[in-house]
Amino acid sequence: MTFSDLGLSPALVKAVEEKGYTKPSPIQEKAIPHILEGKDILASAQTGTGKTAGFTLPVLQYLSDTKHPKYRPLRALVLTPTRELAAQVHDNVKEYSKYVNIKSAVVFGGVNAKPQIATLRRGVDILVATPGRLLDLHDQKAVSFKRIDVLILDEADRMLDMGFVRDINKLISFMPAKRQNLLFSATFSKEIKKLASGILENPVSVETAPQNSTAKKVTHKVFKVDKKRKTEFTIKLIKDNNWNQVLIFTRTKHGANKLTQKLIQSKITAAAIHGNKSQGARTKALKNFKENTIKVLVATDIAARGLDIPLLPHVINFELPNVPEDYVHRIGRTGRAGAAGEAISLVCSEETEYQNEIEKLLKEKLKSTVVKGFEPTDTAPPKRAATQSKSSFGKKKKQRPSNGNPGGSSDQKKPKRKPHFKGNKPAGATSGRGRTGAPKKKRF
Repeated sequence: MTFSDLGLSPALVKAVEEKGYTKPSPIQEKAIPHILEGKDILASAQTGTGKTAGFTLPVLQYLSDTKHPKYRPLRALVLTPTRELAAQVHDNVKEYSKYVNIKSAVVFGGVNAKPQIATLRRGVDILVATPGRLLDLHDQKAVSFKRIDVLILDEADRMLDMGFVRDINKLISFMPAKRQNLLFSATFSKEIKKLASGILENPVSVETAPQNSTAKKVTHKVFKVDKKRKTEFTIKLIKDNNWNQVLIFTRTKHGANKLTQKLIQSKITAAAIHGNKSQGARTKALKNFKENTIKVLVATDIAARGLDIPLLPHVINFELPNVPEDYVHRIGRTGRAGAAGEAISLVCSEETEYQNEIEKLLKEKLKSTVVKGFEPTDTAPPKRAATQSKSSFGKKKKQRPSNGNPGGSSDQKKPKRKPHFKGNKPAGATSGRGRTGAPKKKRF
């Protein structure tokens, strides 16, 4: 099957082929025809499966095929949990739309809002945004949602984990009831299904990989290491194997900074990326890592999703995540697009329970190795793992902080609002969720 076979226009196919893609991925093959037909989609797809193109291409087709006023009202909105993911999705939108008359933009927190406001006022067809900054811009009347035809929630499970459900519901309350909704998630958790039931209308379910599965070509290695010697062992691994591109995950921002300093002191080029870093610093670190200017990127779990790093060979879990699902998200950075990858975990005595829960989730025993000279000597009792996802849909969430929030830029308290579920449609709205003002039609 080709992209043309899916019903995409020659202009879009040309843009796709220029990126080096000739054959649709499974998620694209399954999702694109349904999206072109105007159906709501609930899709489960792991990172690296081509899901961004899976929703971007058919939405661009719809936008380019339909007449739009000169002032270009916003008609398609992509919500993402992090700034990095928003920037990457927008890069894809720009690349795929180079031969069609579509204007796009991206907005997120951590940077000056004035240029974003100016861009929005000039008119855009499709907008990629993080929830916090988008709410702020709406409060400033810099953007209107009255003409939105398509809403895409990307990495929806991550948005729930990060406490964005209230922001999402508020944003949806400003949109037309009749619209197409596309929800993409790494998992179909109970929380995701609950969110989907309030947004999607008769959705088509699309799943391309078993839930919580890891890439088949990823090799898992576990090293039992003394807690106090993890840094030393990490440096040894990188130097002895002459690794040139390594992504390392820590549990805390302080831990990320401390490890980065130790790596630099050992003559290993490195940078840290986490919520306390400025957006400029985060963007620069990611750029340098992609371009191999630095060998090591040390990240907290904020970076576990959405980072698009082609052919990343090595991921190190300096500390195991206490939520087992996060292990899948972390190592999803490697073994992408059919390439081989290596996921290495450094496990001390107090992390054994974390490892047990990860193995239960994966339904796979991870082979452990004790390295001579680095044997665990710490006697701390195992910490209890969280056996459920961090998302707590329907529970009280913390207010969005003004600094370090991946998507927000304001800490202003928002008035409580009922979730925008099916029963909360505006008076006179029909039950259908097709394009605004018209019944759903098959579009090619």
